[in-house]
This record gives sequence, C-alpha cells and structure tokens, in this order.
Amino acid sequence: MPDFLMQSPDTDETVRRPCLSAAVIMRREHINNPWQPWRWVLADVVPNEEGFGHEPRLLFKDDTEERWLHPGFNVELSLGDAEGYYLNVTTPQPCFWVVWRMEEEAALAGEPIAVPQIVTLSYHDAGRWLDAQETVEQVRAPPDVLQWLQEFVDRHHVLEAKRRQRPQSFKSLQDRFGNPARVSTGKPSGGPGHG
Repeated sequence: MPDFLMQSPDTDETVRRPCLSAAVIMRREHINNPWQPWRWVLADVVPNEEGFGHEPRLLFKDDTEERWLHPGFNVELSLGDAEGYYLNVTTPQPCFWVVWRMEEEAALAGEPIAVPQIVTLSYHDAGRWLDAQETVEQVRAPPDVLQWLQEFVDRHHVLEAKRRQRPQSFKSLQDRFGNPARVSTGKPSGGPGHG
C-alpha cells in the first residue's frame, strides 16, 4: 500500500473515494537572466505527513535555490474519470500533474511565490487545466502509486468496443448550414407548369 494512501471522507459515510494524501515541493531556482533572475518549477510530489502541518514552509535555501513544501493535498480517484487514469498508467512515464499559480498574497520579500492549487493523476484533468491556460507541470509517480492506480483502472475502466463504421451511403445528408437535407426521388409536384 502506498505511503500516500488514505480514504477520502464523503458526505455519505457509505461512499468513500480512493484518495492519496500528498504534499508538493516547489523549487525556486536562480537562472542567468538579467530580466528574470529566478524561476519556479515543480520539484516533487511526496506523501503528506502529519508533522508537515498546514502551512507552506521553507525546506532549503542557498544562493542558487530554495525549496518550499506545500502540504495537505488530497488526490481523489473518481469513477467518472477512469479513462483519464487509464491514459496516465498506459503512458511510458505515468505521473502526477500539479497546477500552480504565482500568488502575490504569499509573497517572499515582496516577490510572488508559486503556490500549488491541485494535484491529479488524471490525464483528462491535466488537459482541461492546460486548455484553461493554467501552469501545469508533471513529476513521475512512484511505483506504489502506479500499482494502486492500475488496480483502480483494472476494476473500473472499460475499454470501448470499436464500432463498425457505417457505410457512407447510410450517413444522413446535411445542407451547407448543417440542417438535415431532404432528397426526393419522385416526380416534382405542384408549382407552375406541373400538371
């Protein structure tokens, strides 16, 4: 069982979602750029521990980098996103995705700080956040998490059977506006000159 594992409490006590308890480590690293001397990157996702507390804290600092721990993320698995987890575990490098934002409120010496918002194992979640123009980074998920995720996928993901493609002659016809078109093979009726 992964070090991350816990059950997510739900409003209905009979329903519990599989859940990991995680913490995110963000790294602020010095880069050789006169306009922007520092940049933030995702460093790791680790099992959350009670001793981490509830607030971000500085883990390490020197002249070239800082590492910040952000505790308390629940990574829940949802039955409705089994395909998103399947797409993750079947890639060459299954991973955690982390959505993070620069926040002024949590500033360091007057500079904004990178604050993780969401941690997910779903390929679909990551894609939606990327489509929304959010900053999304990934780190490789450890083997015990992948085994746990694979077990969930094995139980809940159903591959859709490939449907036989209908012959082109059976496709409905549409006019240039996308409305159903009617085709008549009978003689025209009504109107001038028709008998």
